[in-house]
Amino acid sequence: MRVLLGNVALAFAALAAALFALSSGAIAIPVDAVLAALAGRGDPGIIQIVTDLRLPRVATAIIAGSALGIAGVLMQALFRNPMADAWSLGLTAGGQLGVALLVTAAAFAGPSAIAALRALEGLSITAGAMVGIAVFALVMASLARRVGTVTLLVVGLMLGFTVQGIVSVVIHFANRVGGRVFSGWNDGNFASVTPADLPMLAAPVAVGVVLALVSAKPLTALLLGETYAKSLGTDVTRLRRLTLTAVVLLVAPVTAFCGPVTFIGLIVPHFARAIAGSARILPLLSLAGLSGALLALAADIVVHAPWEQHFLHLNAVLALVGAPVVIALLIFSPSMRGQR
Repeated sequence: MRVLLGNVALAFAALAAALFALSSGAIAIPVDAVLAALAGRGDPGIIQIVTDLRLPRVATAIIAGSALGIAGVLMQALFRNPMADAWSLGLTAGGQLGVALLVTAAAFAGPSAIAALRALEGLSITAGAMVGIAVFALVMASLARRVGTVTLLVVGLMLGFTVQGIVSVVIHFANRVGGRVFSGWNDGNFASVTPADLPMLAAPVAVGVVLALVSAKPLTALLLGETYAKSLGTDVTRLRRLTLTAVVLLVAPVTAFCGPVTFIGLIVPHFARAIAGSARILPLLSLAGLSGALLALAADIVVHAPWEQHFLHLNAVLALVGAPVVIALLIFSPSMRGQR
């Protein structure tokens, strides 16, 4: 009942946030006019603003937030690390490196390669992010067997900082336009996804969600240790591969289309566990997906508020929420105190 009520409350909150995001902005639109526009009725100008400009951004925020929240649950369970997410374990940095190498290589290869890159559009960028994230996920999974929780976290953070330096060097050799494009992408943004991009974003995420549901029960057993999981007939090696595949499918498309969005995958699983009052993975997936969508929508609303003199970056808004939560977890969480 607790999980059901939590899901219902989060779903209503996310729906309200989505409607508010569709109605707010530089041009405020009443909610009834938004609903009419979604049905194809009303002023053509309002219909264009709602369906062509705001709806893809809101849909992207929902998909991306849900994907990152679910991926955070999977990673924290797989690594048995309450601070694990795509950013803290270096996976996001891997996606950044993959995209940077792809963009720079295309610039070096000349006009024909750039034309091919443009023809593939989001598909090629997604592939670059997926390869980078997959490689880093395998590296961190291998290290997780040899080092402790805190060491793994520190290694992931240092790996991320190292890759940041490498990315800066790589982008230095790209052309000026490519450098500006990468810089804008690197700030994180839900508004750059077009209606044509949405299927390429949603399809791998949907597959990742299915794999997450398949791995939920054995991951719950893994929380009690590999020996216990094996005693229940779980193939731990296969489970790791399945879970990492799900994480890559969830994180890579979001990173490719929206940039390296931070903090959602790190803090949302903790909210989901607090609502559920349990560490079982299956109920956490829906709670984390809805919580992630709500947090992403809330951040996007702040970013696209009608500021007069400037605009805010998505990751800056998420950091204002996420960083205090992480600090509180590090100081007060019993699981983190046990890692001292």
